[in-house]
Amino acid sequence: MSTTETATAATAAASLPRINEPAPDFEAKSTQGMLKLSDFKGSWVVLFSHPADFTPVCSTEFIEFARRADDFNTRGVKLVGLSVDSIPAHIAWIRSIEHHFPDVKIDFPVIADLDTKVAQKYGLIHPAASETATVRAVFIIDDKGIIRALIYYPMTLGRNIDEILRAIDGLQTADTNACATPANWKPGDQVIVPPPQTVADAEKRLHSEYEVTDWYFSKRTLEKS
Repeated sequence: MSTTETATAATAAASLPRINEPAPDFEAKSTQGMLKLSDFKGSWVVLFSHPADFTPVCSTEFIEFARRADDFNTRGVKLVGLSVDSIPAHIAWIRSIEHHFPDVKIDFPVIADLDTKVAQKYGLIHPAASETATVRAVFIIDDKGIIRALIYYPMTLGRNIDEILRAIDGLQTADTNACATPANWKPGDQVIVPPPQTVADAEKRLHSEYEVTDWYFSKRTLEKS
């Protein structure tokens, strides 16, 4: 790798948002008017990018986000889409989707990031994938404006909305119950109890009411609300 390539890679890495850091704020035009990320504080946000309007994979994702809007609403989550296309292009694409799929109503805003300022803040321009189009990515941002999870996808792989909702459920459950969630967890399953931090607590754990596999590995069932 040349010096220039190394510097470019280092810059890209430095600009990539990180888990448990504040989500970069921005102000941008959207299909619902000017939008600031900070306006959403107090609500969780799923910020998702797509490479371009009028693309088939992205169209299927918009359809599914729209169809699952109530599932996001009940979790207190706002959806925000983004690409480098213009507002007229976004509007035309939304109207096309709603025309071809009459059961779909796209109520979430879509940001027009023509100057790529938002995309650059979120590390969404990957030159190996495209010099100008944003990659397919999802940022889960909590009600305090903190990035809690991020998922990047290649151009050819559509997102799984069930998994995004599962991730939100897991994060919100962990916050409420001071726990973690195991592989393939879904609401109603047992959760992981944080490991003990002292030798004495490790010994107590072996005789606790939890489902104990070993001193560091225990599960518990949450009370139903």
